[in-house]
Amino acid sequence: MKNRNNIILPEVHSTTVIGVLKDGKAAMGADGQVSFNNTVMKHNAKKVRKVYNDKIIAGFAGATADAFTLLQRFEEKLEAHSGNLYRASIELAKDWRTDRYLRRLEAMLAVMDPTNALLISGTGDVIEPDDRIISIGSGGPYALSAARALLNHTDKTAKEIVEESLKIASEICIYTNSIITIEEL
Repeated sequence: MKNRNNIILPEVHSTTVIGVLKDGKAAMGADGQVSFNNTVMKHNAKKVRKVYNDKIIAGFAGATADAFTLLQRFEEKLEAHSGNLYRASIELAKDWRTDRYLRRLEAMLAVMDPTNALLISGTGDVIEPDDRIISIGSGGPYALSAARALLNHTDKTAKEIVEESLKIASEICIYTNSIITIEEL
C-alpha cells in the first residue's frame, strides 16, 4: 500500500465504526481489533470516545497514531468554536487538507452529537449522511447495511442498532472482532 506521497506503507487494517442517530439519541460503537498485515495485534482497542465535556462522540479508523493526532486537533477545534460540531469539523477538514504535516495522516473521523453525524476525511470532505447513520473502516459497509435494515424495520434503540450492526460486521469482516465499545449521548 502507498500513501499520497508514494511512500510504501505496511497495510494496517483496523476497524469498524458505526454511529446511529434515532429519537434524539446518538450512539457510536467500534470493534476492538487492530491488525497489522496478517496478524491481530490487539483485541480490545477503544476507537470511540466522548469529547468536549461528554457532549460529542468521536470514532476513528486508520493508522492509530494518525487518528489520535486528528482527534486531538478535532478537540482543539471544538474548544475554539464552543462545541459547534459543524464548524469544528469544517475547520479541521480545512487544516487537514492544507497543512503539510496533516496531509500525510492516514485516518478518518466519524463525529456526532445527539442531532448530527459527520464524517471527516483527509481529502477535506465533511459529509453528513442522509440516513443519520455513519460508518467508517474496513467493516463499515457491512455495519452500514445492517444498521439501515435495523433502523427501517425494527423498533430497536440507537444503541441496540449499533451493537447488532457491529456483531453482524464482525461475522463478515476479518478485520473486525466482536469485542465492542459503545458510547451514547
